[in-house]
Amino acid sequence: MPQLNPAPWFAILIFSWVVFLTVIPPKVLAHSFNNEPGYLRVEKTKTDTWNWPWY
Repeated sequence: MPQLNPAPWFAILIFSWVVFLTVIPPKVLAHSFNNEPGYLRVEKTKTDTWNWPWY
């Protein structure tokens, strides 16, 4: 039964993992987001109070 011979399947497994580990991580690390997070302001802006009467 050729399925039980680990020689070709083990080589294919190792080769595929080598390809995945050399191709995919640089692509993932090179990804940049459209909206880069900005820094929060230290000072808070003054908001006006709500002066409308409640009915």
